[in-house]
Amino acid sequence: MKVGLLESPAARSRAYWAALLKELGVEVAAAGVSEAEALQLGRDTLPDEALGVQLALGRILALGRVDMVLVPHLPEVTNDAWGEAFTELLPRRISGLPTLINVPDGGPELENVAAEVGLRLSQSGGGVRRALERTRILAGGPREEMPALARASRATVAVIGPRALLAEPLLAGGLRPALEDLGLHPVYSSELPLNDVMKRAERMENPGKVADGERELFGAASLLAGKSAVRGLLLAVPARDGAVGAALKRIAQRMHKPTLSVTVEAGQTDFPELEAFRDRITLGTAQATGDDA
Repeated sequence: MKVGLLESPAARSRAYWAALLKELGVEVAAAGVSEAEALQLGRDTLPDEALGVQLALGRILALGRVDMVLVPHLPEVTNDAWGEAFTELLPRRISGLPTLINVPDGGPELENVAAEVGLRLSQSGGGVRRALERTRILAGGPREEMPALARASRATVAVIGPRALLAEPLLAGGLRPALEDLGLHPVYSSELPLNDVMKRAERMENPGKVADGERELFGAASLLAGKSAVRGLLLAVPARDGAVGAALKRIAQRMHKPTLSVTVEAGQTDFPELEAFRDRITLGTAQATGDDA
């Protein structure tokens, strides 16, 4: 059986799943085209869908002929049909796809699902147990530290957006240099320690009733807005993603520092609205009010 793994820098568990497949001795497919070509495949196939959906589809198509693809589940926002059921919806839209298996991107259920997937692939209980033991060290995800919140002679701006956008250089790679060129120091929500972010999200009203991805966005925004070094928040919305746009709008209404929403398209390097925002947060019209909580 030939298996593909949906590779994404946004997935915290990608090293775990890659190592597990290797330990199981499974033949793992590699993409036959570049990342840019994969994105174009997705765009050509589903031109009207959200940017992240297009990239994920393109990566699946780029794997060629495989029997199964493991798809780490990234947290979705409210009313996000694709985020909630990507592996179920995609085969309804595109015929001839391999079997898509939704797997957790970390969390307490990770090892149980890994055991189920391992048995499905190898039919060897002993081999699966050994593979789980050897890869357990990776189950917690990468080590995370708080990024630097200040740089000399630069105003700090928090960039809030889904990991599926901000962690993908192919999609949001033009945003950072655009901010740097304006003399700003961007701190991305995707770079924050997830435990700190989710702890901060507990401050939401009824957090248990809010989708995981929206809690993650709120936690990151609230955490960074509470830092005195942060002068404003830039809310990055993936192109054609109405659910994320609506979630970030709700979050902006709860912030007490200046915010600006920008739509990000793959390869975009020009963000003309950023200059006025830079002036707004640096020319004395908006003083930092954070409590460094």
